[in-house]
Amino acid sequence: MSVRVLFVCMGNICRSPTANAVFREQVRVAGLADDIAIDSAGTHAYHIGNPPDRRATETAAGRGFDMSDLRARQVDHADYLSFDYIVAMDRDNLRLLKADCPTDQLGRLSLMLDWATGWGEEVPDPYYGGDEGFEQVFDMLTDACQALLRHIAQQRGLATDVL
Repeated sequence: MSVRVLFVCMGNICRSPTANAVFREQVRVAGLADDIAIDSAGTHAYHIGNPPDRRATETAAGRGFDMSDLRARQVDHADYLSFDYIVAMDRDNLRLLKADCPTDQLGRLSLMLDWATGWGEEVPDPYYGGDEGFEQVFDMLTDACQALLRHIAQQRGLATDVL
């Protein structure tokens, strides 16, 4: 793999696994699955080993995305060295990542919605809300993932006709 991307939220059961599933499918469609590795993690250890939230899984399935193989894990210090892009869903999680990240690796960190326009600054946590929050998050992540993939393909010279 030439590029490694890690999506991060608080518990790794809603936003970051959704970003993982969306980005994975976009990478597959672009024919770049051999060039880009994708994972997701949480800044907190609340749900380690658990599958994504049922509502996230159902929202994804309703749009043709499978998240059944994903399991929550916590960000590990080694992630800062092994991932080229570490993408936080909100400022709180970005702050936690920055506090733990080696200073010389801070350039790997970004906010998810820095890669998209028109959605605001943060991907809201839909965990305590209704199904509509998961739908909105899916739309935000679809746009942001597409923009991130376009950026990576251009920066790394990865050939694809899809973007």
